[in-house]
Amino acid sequence: MKRPKLIAGNWKMNTTVSEGLKTLDSLLVGLSQMTPKAQVAVAPPFTHLSDFQKKLKGTSICLAAQNVSDKLNGAYTGEVSVFMLKELGVKKVIIAHSERRQYYGETNDSALEKIKVVLKHEIYPIYCVGESLEDRESGHHFEVVEEQITSVLYKLSEEKLPKITIAYEPVWAIGTGKTATPEQADEMHAFIRDVIGKRFGDDLGVQMQILYGGSVNAANAASLLAMPHIDGALVGGASLKPEEFLSIIKAAS
Repeated sequence: MKRPKLIAGNWKMNTTVSEGLKTLDSLLVGLSQMTPKAQVAVAPPFTHLSDFQKKLKGTSICLAAQNVSDKLNGAYTGEVSVFMLKELGVKKVIIAHSERRQYYGETNDSALEKIKVVLKHEIYPIYCVGESLEDRESGHHFEVVEEQITSVLYKLSEEKLPKITIAYEPVWAIGTGKTATPEQADEMHAFIRDVIGKRFGDDLGVQMQILYGGSVNAANAASLLAMPHIDGALVGGASLKPEEFLSIIKAAS
């Protein structure tokens, strides 16, 4: 079946607001000259969201956030709630990115709580899973990803699953310039569908939107996005370069 494609740019902790707006302007000019068939989302730093909301009004680009608290409000210094994101027009949020897991101690349990909160308030999660180089080389990569799926998504009701996008991001291919081969990436995407299917039925496994994230760029996007189980990309550094990001969006079309 044909699933909708999504190209999401994760800007991470890059650009000041003025720099980000300049990059966004270039992206908007490029998109105005094409008819992308994939949905496009950008996830800038929190400081950009208010200005981006104004700039993106009336466009087809989806505003996304890079993280969210599992708490609704209260004495949680430095956190950002789902209500704050919703007021700024955020439609999607990245949850449990590998850098959040690695540097800030995020776990499958905290990811589950965040997913529950955002779904309740009609923001759609992009849930990240993936293995380290050690996991891959030791042959435990399927086991690791299966645990990330079963310990989180298996604990949700079936009707919530279609609202979730999964992003498979092999940790060893993020920011390293290394990329899983299209065959390696597609193999894991197919495996994730099988894991979902075991719990929720094959139809839902087939329907799940699963992105690839791991040093996606203009040179490798077409070969990755042509694979049958890959529904788009979570793009890091390349999404900060408008011409390159536009090339990736074209490849998805």
